[in-house]
Amino acid sequence: MPHTPIVDPRFPARLRELRAARDLSLRDLARRVYYSKSQLHDLETARAKPTFEAARRLDDALQAGGTLAALVVEAPAVTTPDDDQRLAYVAARPSRLDAATVRTLSDTLAAQRRLDDALPAPVMLPWSVPQWRIVQSLAAQARGPHTAELYEVVAEWTQFIGWLYAEGRRDAEATRVLIEAADEADAVDSGPLAAQVENFRGYVERQRGNPRGIVRHFLSAYHTPGAYALQRVGDAVQAAHGYALLGNRSAALQLLGEASDLTTAAESETAPALAYWLTPTFSRMGLGLAYLALGDGVSAADNLRAGLDGLPDDQRDAEWTLEYREALSVAG
Repeated sequence: MPHTPIVDPRFPARLRELRAARDLSLRDLARRVYYSKSQLHDLETARAKPTFEAARRLDDALQAGGTLAALVVEAPAVTTPDDDQRLAYVAARPSRLDAATVRTLSDTLAAQRRLDDALPAPVMLPWSVPQWRIVQSLAAQARGPHTAELYEVVAEWTQFIGWLYAEGRRDAEATRVLIEAADEADAVDSGPLAAQVENFRGYVERQRGNPRGIVRHFLSAYHTPGAYALQRVGDAVQAAHGYALLGNRSAALQLLGEASDLTTAAESETAPALAYWLTPTFSRMGLGLAYLALGDGVSAADNLRAGLDGLPDDQRDAEWTLEYREALSVAG
């Protein structure tokens, strides 16, 4: 299957820095890697993207120890040439939207979500946002029996972009896009999607250190009609964390009790595709944060460790796990 290079925006500057540190001209480096001077110039000015192999060869020539190769990921292509042809056809003729096109777009979004578990948000955003805008534009012009399905994909895509902005600590943009995502979730009448939007807004407030915002948005997610029990358990414990930070111990403990009561129902559910990462053990990381804020370091450490250990291999090093790892180091 062909691969598409995803390049960290820092690559051009890092290449220039490494070349300058070795006191090499573009011509000197070009001779060492068997590229033309113009090819290297295009890489250093972001006019061209390197392949993983090109980054590896530059690493070797600059004795950079894999620095450049680490900034290039070759992700498997999600679409086939036939898919690409179909997408181009429908983009030019939105009234011809068909089920296969919607399915391809949904698969593309699912693949991007999975990549987010391996790549930092600053790498994802430069190519994820343009794709989202294209799909939004298609939905605005589409007609026919499959438009409702496309609107659901767009609503989920908007939520995902809001999450990427949140993960990358671009808080103002995250809030703006997540407000848009909330409107779209309501328009497609999706309780799980609406709840997840509020969950992501609660995450933004947690990164900002705003306990009232944490409580406000996670409680909103918890009480959203139609949310899955798996979602509500996580929302309850994260709202409890906010109350604990505010010093409202009784409210925090009440929510933790409600979350415990929901556990049996949650364990019998399969997570929705829009929140595929949710498992009965996932919420234990949020539970760990709540116990840490309540001053119970032992329970905090037990839950944080169980939640982190319960993650599948492809999520263990995700950027969003860092706050839980830091909390575990504090809890001991």
